[in-house]
Amino acid sequence: MEQLIISLVSGAVGGNVVGGLLKNLNLGFLGNSLAGIVGGGLGGKILGMMGAGGMAQAAGDMAGSMDMGSIIGQVAGGGVGGGVLMAIIGVVKKMMAK
Repeated sequence: MEQLIISLVSGAVGGNVVGGLLKNLNLGFLGNSLAGIVGGGLGGKILGMMGAGGMAQAAGDMAGSMDMGSIIGQVAGGGVGGGVLMAIIGVVKKMMAK
């Protein structure tokens, strides 16, 4: 559950960072955040399916706590996923406005 929350929060941050950097694709704070949250969830899930998520559980940690590498992986996957999805939605919105 903690991994999902980390992915969603970092996705929202990633969406807003990309929205701030790419002004022409900016969807506004709420749009960037929502696209980032969805992208962060997807990015974290894909990362988990590839085996990078949940390293602490795979190592046999019965308490379910996460190590620092797992947390950093979730933040990176969520942030990148959120930023990428926000940029894709921004491009589609821009193309539809023409």
